[in-house]
Amino acid sequence: MSKKGPTVLCVLDGFGLNPDTHGNAVELANPSNFKNVFRNSPSATLVTYGERVGLPAGQMGNSEVGHLNIGAGRVVEQWLLRISNALKGDFLQHS
Repeated sequence: MSKKGPTVLCVLDGFGLNPDTHGNAVELANPSNFKNVFRNSPSATLVTYGERVGLPAGQMGNSEVGHLNIGAGRVVEQWLLRISNALKGDFLQHS
């Protein structure tokens, strides 16, 4: 197996990918260097809200949640979801 070069994990807080230009500062800035990297290098996009980052469905994520999940390499259930799940069960019936 030949060595291809270093691998880089680059987290850009506040940088989102959306082709719609209405109200989209990133797309309106015409980030040609980033577009070139995405076009010519392996890359991936992440879902940063809801159950995929350990939050309730539809709940918007934030930097802390995103960094925690990336660092853990798995979904880390957040306190808001833990509390919601506990209340869904028979928790209140035993109090």
